[in-house]
Amino acid sequence: MKRLFVAIVLVLSPLPALADDASYCASLSELALKYLSYNSKRGVPDGDIAAAVDQCQRGNTAGGIPTLERKLRNNGFTLPQR
Repeated sequence: MKRLFVAIVLVLSPLPALADDASYCASLSELALKYLSYNSKRGVPDGDIAAAVDQCQRGNTAGGIPTLERKLRNNGFTLPQR
């Protein structure tokens, strides 16, 4: 019985990290969409941000987070706590 409990704990332990990544990705998306979603020079949507937000919404946080972090940092934003 003890082995079963340990096995369950080990299997479920990554879930909080996934939830944290999803909420972090959502926070980054919110900031980017609010302040950076349009290219100020041409007034057109920023395709990189749109693609990264889409990745976050589809659960691919590893694909969306780096792009959103880079875009926000490059525009002088402080990133939210992870």
